[in-house]
Amino acid sequence: MDFIWILFAFICGVSARFISLPPLIGYLIAGFVLNFIGFESSESLETLSKLGITLMLFTIGLKLNVKDLLQSTVWGSTVGHMGLWIGIVSSISIFPAMFAISYFAGLDWKIISLIAFALSFSSTVCIVKILEESGELKTRHGKLAVGILVMQDVVAVAFMAIATGIVPSVWAVGLIALFLVRKPIGMLLEKVGHGELLPLMGFFLAFGGYELFNVVGIKGDLGALILGIVLSGHKKSTELYKSLMSFKDLFLIGFFLSIGFTALPNLEMIYLSLAITLLLPIKSLLFFALFTAFKLRARTAFLSSLVLSNFSEFGLIVAAFCVEQSWLAEEWLVILALSVSFSFVLTSVIYRQAHTIYRNYKSVITQFESPNRPHDDTFVLPNDAKVLVIGMGRVGKGTYQSLCKLVDNNVWGIDADEDRIKRLNAQGFRVLFGDGEDADLWQNMDLSNTQLVLIALPYIQDIKNIQEQLVAANYSGKIVAIARYEDQIEQLTECGIDRIFNFYNEAGVGFAEESVALLHEQENKTVA
Repeated sequence: MDFIWILFAFICGVSARFISLPPLIGYLIAGFVLNFIGFESSESLETLSKLGITLMLFTIGLKLNVKDLLQSTVWGSTVGHMGLWIGIVSSISIFPAMFAISYFAGLDWKIISLIAFALSFSSTVCIVKILEESGELKTRHGKLAVGILVMQDVVAVAFMAIATGIVPSVWAVGLIALFLVRKPIGMLLEKVGHGELLPLMGFFLAFGGYELFNVVGIKGDLGALILGIVLSGHKKSTELYKSLMSFKDLFLIGFFLSIGFTALPNLEMIYLSLAITLLLPIKSLLFFALFTAFKLRARTAFLSSLVLSNFSEFGLIVAAFCVEQSWLAEEWLVILALSVSFSFVLTSVIYRQAHTIYRNYKSVITQFESPNRPHDDTFVLPNDAKVLVIGMGRVGKGTYQSLCKLVDNNVWGIDADEDRIKRLNAQGFRVLFGDGEDADLWQNMDLSNTQLVLIALPYIQDIKNIQEQLVAANYSGKIVAIARYEDQIEQLTECGIDRIFNFYNEAGVGFAEESVALLHEQENKTVA
């Protein structure tokens, strides 16, 4: 059984990749196909799914900043969106219920409101995966989207506690002490080294947090998230995050497969789920309206609202609860599972073109932007900036430092991570905050004195998007990028990058050159 679902997941995932779709769409299809031909979900698949979600929430926590969650934009947009969405969707749904159309027959306004509430959530699994694959988790719109998801998780925990009647234990108050043990946990994290003990400690913390919260009557997944937040900002949190990435992605395949095992649909259910999916533009527009009302940039509001425009697996939990209470027919589980699946597909496909869509329709989108917004995200590049490094991670930082020695400090860096920019500025780096995929950034920047742009980013789609933005801004200098794999070099060459360096080959060349220089130095000392 386990080999069968691995086989189907692989075949469907590869097929999706061949037609330029995200593999997760293939995993969703694999689950429905396996269900259709008669296979049932196994216990190991369910376990894998739960492991993936727990690890994912822990890794989200490692990237979060508590201050981001306390912003009025985050909690205000979350509450406002839920209220508006439930009101609009309930109003639309009351008509088919009044005329007993299809599966709406027999539903009263309370159950309709519950269905609307279930559909108000956005999928943490789908959105985080999309943001990770596009390298946008730490961008302003990425952090906003994740903040909204975390606030929605808090609402979900409160709902489950009220709906099930399970009140958290009085010992739950003691969980506040977790933030007091940050230092000893951090010291232990430094001692485990860089080998297999590092991801093992990540597993221990993620699932330990899950069990700890579960014991005191709180949703265990929230515990994994909180433990991640406790360690966020630690100097080894990034390394821990990277060590868990492969495990998390592998385990999450079980989650996408499990959706297809919910139940088999008939044609009427498919039609209804498609009709529900057509409500997604309303969901996106509501988010956009709220974000712009909070005076966010039109681009930030647009990208955040676009990635949040899907339905959540939490909808299935709410539906299952309603079925247990005999409020809903079991068929609604299938309908909502299909709607969630369709929304995943739409978000995954559309968001890949998000930056291109913004660039093409910028004049329309920016009409809704407040003139008094707190963040501009554009700046004037100094005249002495002959070289520009985009992406100030480990590779970009090392590139920047080497270039400063070669071109008399006429080097500037750009990064979309505000926290990183603050740290680098404090260390004396000449760096500015900006998202390289932002069309406004380049169109408002004078690049006439800039001769070379180096793109030190790990994701090939990001590099392609930035190259397109530079061309649109009439940049006439040279563009250099870094590729991690040989097949990426051909793709980047075709899109117009002047030179591509293989990350691993160049590291080997640099290592060899430094070693030879050391050898010559030793020989000269011997001769002398």
